[in-house]
Amino acid sequence: MADFVSSIREYRPSSVFRRVFDSDLWWSFRRSPVTVGAAAVTLVMVAASLLAPWIAPHDPFDPGSLNLMDATDPPAWLDGGNWDFPLGTDDQGRDIFSAILYGTRLSLEVGFTAVSLAMILGVTLGLIAGWRAGIADTLIMRIADVQLSFPAILLALLVDGVGRGVLPRAALTGLAYFVVVAAIALSSWVQFARTVRAATMVERDKEYILAARMIGVHPVRILLGHLLPNVAGSVLVVGTINLALAILTEATLSFLGVGLPPTQPSLGTLIRNGNDFLLSGDWWISIFPGAALAALILSVNLLGDWLRDALNPKLR
Repeated sequence: MADFVSSIREYRPSSVFRRVFDSDLWWSFRRSPVTVGAAAVTLVMVAASLLAPWIAPHDPFDPGSLNLMDATDPPAWLDGGNWDFPLGTDDQGRDIFSAILYGTRLSLEVGFTAVSLAMILGVTLGLIAGWRAGIADTLIMRIADVQLSFPAILLALLVDGVGRGVLPRAALTGLAYFVVVAAIALSSWVQFARTVRAATMVERDKEYILAARMIGVHPVRILLGHLLPNVAGSVLVVGTINLALAILTEATLSFLGVGLPPTQPSLGTLIRNGNDFLLSGDWWISIFPGAALAALILSVNLLGDWLRDALNPKLR
């Protein structure tokens, strides 16, 4: 037993893990209780949404399992509540807790996909603008300036409306997910482009870039192999913050009725459905999905703020 305890004490993690746990980033994370709490909330919500098919007590999107006799049941701790539906049910008898799990997964999926597309587009255009300068830089930045003069939600509504007008009505339900993702991505690429452009213009005149150009390294290799790794920190910060904005934008579109269809209800759709019953006293239909959305966005924003400060060398 003593040998086992001594072996545990003498254990050292591998070199990769040792670098992580000895890094300034990990030290900054451990020193911030708010960040640790935000990371815990985010991790729990992401894990619960991914495991929704296994941990949800009901399948809220299976019409055959719904019972109208269970409609608008209050939460379990109120009079008339049922512990089979711990957070109550909606007007169709769907379990609110299960609907939140599935809705959170769909909102996260839309957010991650939209931010990934916006990141690819914005980073590519930002690298081109910062490296080439001249006409390319002017054209890309003027387009970005024009887009920034409009609210992101208005641009998302415009793209969503154009997509719905162009696509056939019969195919709209199946393609609504991709329309929403494209609308959010096209309304949020500017932040990535401006950030990467500024970082690229700073890095391109440094000695290691000039040395690579002097020995004849191809510009694409310089951009991807030298410049991109040095601007990755800024891109990660913008991506984290934009993830919360993308989730909020999707929820807003769904709340306005132009987002995902009712057959694919996200948190925004659940809030919209419950909004019709607030005045009738069935507050739980809207309040609980709204609280889940607020907790998710707040935790992701707090992580983004910490990451921005932790990666800023001037604040170390």
